[in-house]
Amino acid sequence: MSAQTESPEGLDIAALQKFLETKAAGVDGPLHAELLHGGRSNLTYRVTDGTSTWVVRRPPLGGLTPSAHDMGREFRIVAALRDSGVPVAGTVAPCEDASVIGAPFSVVEHVPGRVIRTQAELHSLSPADITRCGAALIDVLARLHGVDYRAVGLEGFGRPEGYLPRQVQRWRDQWERVSTRPLTDLDTLHARLAAAVPAESGASIVHGDYRIDNAILDPADPAEIRALVDWEMATLGDPLADLGLHLVYRDPAFDPVLGGSAASTSHRLPDVRDLAEHYARLTGHDLAQLGFYLGLGYFKIAVIAEGIHARHQQGLTVGDGFETVGQAVPLLAASGLRAMNGKGML
Repeated sequence: MSAQTESPEGLDIAALQKFLETKAAGVDGPLHAELLHGGRSNLTYRVTDGTSTWVVRRPPLGGLTPSAHDMGREFRIVAALRDSGVPVAGTVAPCEDASVIGAPFSVVEHVPGRVIRTQAELHSLSPADITRCGAALIDVLARLHGVDYRAVGLEGFGRPEGYLPRQVQRWRDQWERVSTRPLTDLDTLHARLAAAVPAESGASIVHGDYRIDNAILDPADPAEIRALVDWEMATLGDPLADLGLHLVYRDPAFDPVLGGSAASTSHRLPDVRDLAEHYARLTGHDLAQLGFYLGLGYFKIAVIAEGIHARHQQGLTVGDGFETVGQAVPLLAASGLRAMNGKGML
């Protein structure tokens, strides 16, 4: 049966209807779709037939780079983690055929719950619940890093050896592709990182974009995480890179990327030092080189923000709130240098 609603930008709902009728059990009627709030990279839609609800993810409309926005990889890791103890959505089907809706995409089950994106949303919680939520995010991150990736079928999903130098070079290469302006601090930060790569702390699954608004929380208990989402940058690598990035998201320099007042930057969340120490207690990791991992996190976010800014300038973003993203890039680069100098958040 054909869909009877207009397709949101980036999604051919009639073609998706035909796809889901062959891949999902019990599609009961015409599909209705809406673009979910957020999604500064992959586009994310809630799709329903009035009875069942799914989430569809596809790459952005433009600005694709080698290995970026790999929907097959994202689907594979979510499927692998289903019974691991790490909360993820149930998988439905991947589609690598770009001719179906205009790009590869994946479909997973919709997980009902609360996503906290803004400080206003976070501050509606009690101080105790905010503290518990911040600690729970570290608990789940440690749980993810404790998964035996071989046991869940992810051997070969990435190359843990040499992960850190590859990350430094990868994000430098990405900067060359997306940059809209020269930025001395970014160049200096890259040089500092390249000269200071430590021995890797270990090898695990890394989420690659771990922050509070990439978690679906239980509406009644914000310390219960129902699902982690946005796995597009997941791979195998050094787990401290995930921790460093998660802590970097606490910096107000990140605010313009999400249009201001990002939940992750709230001063009401647990102190960065407390979060780092909590992670160390859970995992046994030595955090002596954490300054490098913070610098790498700042470098990565700055480059990603520049890519979003470039797509917005080209008219290739979907949704609102992109006007301020470019303002974050110099702030993040400068913060990265401070972190490398030991003058950052810790």
